[in-house]
Amino acid sequence: MTAYVVATMAIHDPQTYRKYTDLTPPLVKRHGGKFLTRGDVVTTAEGEPFKERMVLLEFPSKAHAEAWLSDPDYVEACKFRHASSVGRLLIQESGGNTENPDPKL
Repeated sequence: MTAYVVATMAIHDPQTYRKYTDLTPPLVKRHGGKFLTRGDVVTTAEGEPFKERMVLLEFPSKAHAEAWLSDPDYVEACKFRHASSVGRLLIQESGGNTENPDPKL
């Protein structure tokens, strides 16, 4: 099952954060992932204005995404992200439930 990673972060040190973003593309690719968007403009259509950076990634499976997150090289790169931003990473598997989704899930 395809898995998507949604990452949002508020960056307080862009120079240090850039050290993280310079390292991530080959690490994502190593685990079969690809960037769908990477810091592009986000338009808030409803709710509170979104002011953070957002990145969307696609992996062949949740296991691939988890392997990327636990890769020692990625863990090392994350030190720059943690030092320069506050955010969250979410993983959602695509179960193909798009035609008649269960609202209770």
